[in-house]
Parts: sequence; C-alpha cells; structure tokens
Amino acid sequence: MNKYMLNALKTFSHVDIKKNYKLIRQAYIIAKKPRIKLTYQTWDFYIKNSGHNIPIRIFSPVSKKIEGLALKKYPAIVFLHGGGWVMEDVDTYEKTCLTIARQTGHIVVAVDYRLAPENPFPAALMDCYKVVRTVIRWHKMSGIPHKITLMGDSAGGNLAAAVSLLMRNKGEKTVDRQILIYPVTYNNHTETSPFPSVIENGTDYILTSKHMCDYMDLYCEKAENRESPYCAPLLAGDFSSQPETLIITAQYDPLRDEGEEYGRKLKEAGNSVIVHRVKDAMHGYFTLSVNYSAVKESYHIINQFLRGEQVK
Repeated sequence: MNKYMLNALKTFSHVDIKKNYKLIRQAYIIAKKPRIKLTYQTWDFYIKNSGHNIPIRIFSPVSKKIEGLALKKYPAIVFLHGGGWVMEDVDTYEKTCLTIARQTGHIVVAVDYRLAPENPFPAALMDCYKVVRTVIRWHKMSGIPHKITLMGDSAGGNLAAAVSLLMRNKGEKTVDRQILIYPVTYNNHTETSPFPSVIENGTDYILTSKHMCDYMDLYCEKAENRESPYCAPLLAGDFSSQPETLIITAQYDPLRDEGEEYGRKLKEAGNSVIVHRVKDAMHGYFTLSVNYSAVKESYHIINQFLRGEQVK
C-alpha cells in the first residue's frame, strides 16, 4: 500500500461517525454516483411492511432486454448492503449489485432497508426479513426451480445471518444458501473484545474499532438489544439448521476473527460451511472494481460455491 493511500486511510480513521453520519451519507452519494449509464436492466418495486414500503431494486444478469417472465430462468440472490446500518443504500451500491448479477449470472434483488439512527434495531432486520419471505413466496408461487441465496457484506452480512436465524426460530423455510462477506457477528469492538483482529486491525484502516463502536451505538442504541442474537449472531444459543454458508473475510479487517468464529460455530452445529480469508485485503474491498485482485478472488470462490463445486 502506498503512503498516499495510508495517509488517506488514517485521515478517515479519525472521523467521528456519530457526529458526522449525515455528512458521510452525502459523501457516499457523491463518491459513488454512477459515471456511466448502466446498460443492464433494472426494475424498482416496493414491498409493504407494517405501514411502510420497502424499496427493492432488481438487477438483470444479462445486457439484452428481457421481459419479467424471462426472469424465471435465472437463480436469485437477495442482497443486503453494508454501511454500518447507518450509511449507504441501493443507489450507492448500484454498481456493486450490477457486478454481482453479471459475475454470478443471478438476478439480484437489492433491499433498501431503513437506516439507523432514525430507525434503530430491529427496523433494518424486519425489512430484510419481509423481503426474503416475499422472494421465497414468489419463487414458490411461480414454480421457479432455482435455489435462493441470501448475501450481504459487513452490516449486510450481519443482517443476512440474523434473517436466517430468525426464520429458523420461527419455524419458517429459510433460504437455500447464504454468503456473508466480512460480516459483523459480535457486539464488542473495544479493547476488551475477545477477538485479536479488533486490536490488530482496529486503527489506521478504512474501518476502525472506534467506527464499529459508533455504528453499534447508532444501530443498537438500547443495551439489552446488543445481547440479542439478531444484533450479534455469535450470541445465538443454537446454530443448527442454517443454510449452506460461505463466509469471506479480509486479512486486515477488525471483523475478520468474529466472522471466522461464526463459521466455526455453524460448522460445529452440523451445517455445511466454507470460510475463506482473502489475503492483503481490507474491509470494504468487495465494492471495488472487479479488476482488483481481491475482488476477482472473491467472485471465483463465490461462483464455485453457487455451482456447488468444491471450493479450494
């Protein structure tokens, strides 16, 4: 990493998330505004949930124009974006969602869940749960034979894991597979964390331990909520009956160890689990260009997993 990138990361590492989250939201919108016109089809819909509408955007995996019924021929990924439950949305993740669709050959259903602190825990979780249930129902009613994959990065990975636990606990049909990319799975990111990566990678990188504490304060504002497995999946008393799982972590990420520990817990409970650590990568890398080596590596692993192949 060159010294200019390191200096930029160190500058961002000192940003106060709780004081400046609104300004940071605007910065993401400006920084991630598409520079080119998207040539692939997208569709915007709303799903009703307890008095409000949840926006979703569907991304086509092919460049040619296709009608709605033709979507049945493609398997689906329900994608939950990252951003600490506070930042980002479907618009800022548009390029990432399009890349997922193109690289995997899947329809991508991106969920624009409600953000904290305006809508604290469990608002985002319940929005994601509602959309996943709806997609499962659509597949059942339409007779679509493909598997459904739930996927999320960072806070989105946390929400994906929480949705799978929630559906299991409710006795409902879960998704067939889940892909968790550097997920948040624990509730302590201070110096007392049991995970070494929080200390080793908690400063000077794009995501710091202080940032994670700020995000957790904004999302799970009530102390009792932080003890919920739907806020911190590693606190679940039962890890059984979960979907086939792929967990991807990054070497220089404070969340690395808790993500890998979640994989161990799932595997110990008898689930099919693959954990893959991307070397020389930092938190957030997955939203970079597909030309970046860590992103290429991740899609290679993801596609092996989606095809049911042995992941090396």
